Amino acid sequence: MHHFDWSGIPGALPTLWTGAVVTFKITILAIVVGIVWGTVLAIMRLSSFKPFEWFAKIYVTLFRSIPLVMVLLWFFLIVPQLLQNVLGLSADIDIRLASAMVAFSLFEAAYYSEIIRAGIQAVPRGQVNASYALGMSYAQAMRLVVLPQAFRAMVPLLLTQAIVLFQDTSLVYVISLADFFRTATNIGDRDGTNVEMVLFAGACYFVVCVVASSLVKSLQKKVAR
Repeated sequence: MHHFDWSGIPGALPTLWTGAVVTFKITILAIVVGIVWGTVLAIMRLSSFKPFEWFAKIYVTLFRSIPLVMVLLWFFLIVPQLLQNVLGLSADIDIRLASAMVAFSLFEAAYYSEIIRAGIQAVPRGQVNASYALGMSYAQAMRLVVLPQAFRAMVPLLLTQAIVLFQDTSLVYVISLADFFRTATNIGDRDGTNVEMVLFAGACYFVVCVVASSLVKSLQKKVAR
């Protein structure tokens, strides 16, 4: 029978919070970039211009067919110098954090793209035709009429994907980035309390996800009304 020792957790909270900040940074950036780039991909996928359509289709298919952990390793092991040159990163920037942010952003964009594409297609075609009748261009109709309606209906799905993204951030463990989960396990290794720290980390993920899920359910009810 394992003897649980929770006495070290209060003293570890400041260090755990530092790891949590890394987790939230990755999550928030990936959500923002993923939704923006995913919207562009969705519009390209629905475009009548074939090169745009095929690029978006290949991009989405590629990232949705490869495990996230493999994408993380690609960006960390294969293209770190490319990331530094393209993004103009200084030598002081932790390439592991930059790799994780880019990998999550590009990976999540493929999933957000499909959600957004479905939302756009759910808007009645008559809305677009009415916009044209008012003298709007395609870009204006999309920006002022279609996307606002589509995003209103998609909010619950976008938030659900954000919850999945938050859970997936623990995979940065494989590139030794000190996120919340990695920090918890490092403390457990140091103090000999691996079981306690892993259970505590799991409980924290559980609480955050349950609260976020409750928010999603309430939004679904509002959207339904």
